[in-house]
Amino acid sequence: MNYRNRYIGGTPREKGRKGATMSDPHVALFRRLALELPGAVESSHMNHPDFRLNNRIFATLSAQENGHGVVKLTSDQQQSFISEYPQAFSPVQGGWGRMGMTFVHLDKADEFLMTGALTTAYHNVQKKQSQKKSQTKSQEKSQTKSNQSARSSTTTRRRLQ
Repeated sequence: MNYRNRYIGGTPREKGRKGATMSDPHVALFRRLALELPGAVESSHMNHPDFRLNNRIFATLSAQENGHGVVKLTSDQQQSFISEYPQAFSPVQGGWGRMGMTFVHLDKADEFLMTGALTTAYHNVQKKQSQKKSQTKSQEKSQTKSNQSARSSTTTRRRLQ
């Protein structure tokens, strides 16, 4: 018996099991909406499709076999989506869910809800990246200033001697 094919995602895979596949229209919609975001690309993580902005994941189809997409939200955002649309969203199990990873139940979420969740996750990654860029620039500026002041004090010492 080939156990590798029998178990996917830690659960037994039954013959003829119906789940979301690459040809599922809900999966196709999730994929299309994610890729419509500026700069978003599809990649793969642990043999599952994911969607990235500048190499940072904001959404995945890691649970597409179960009919779920996954978006990376903050804990507060996750609570808002789940409380407003409990039929369409739920936290991922365990620690990932406590960190904001959220299932999108693809058959229950319409285009409007998917777009909202994907855009929110995308903007989280975008915001985090812009904050890192501004921190890096300010660190570079302070480093440049300290290097310039060190050079000027060395020049001053040389002149005095």
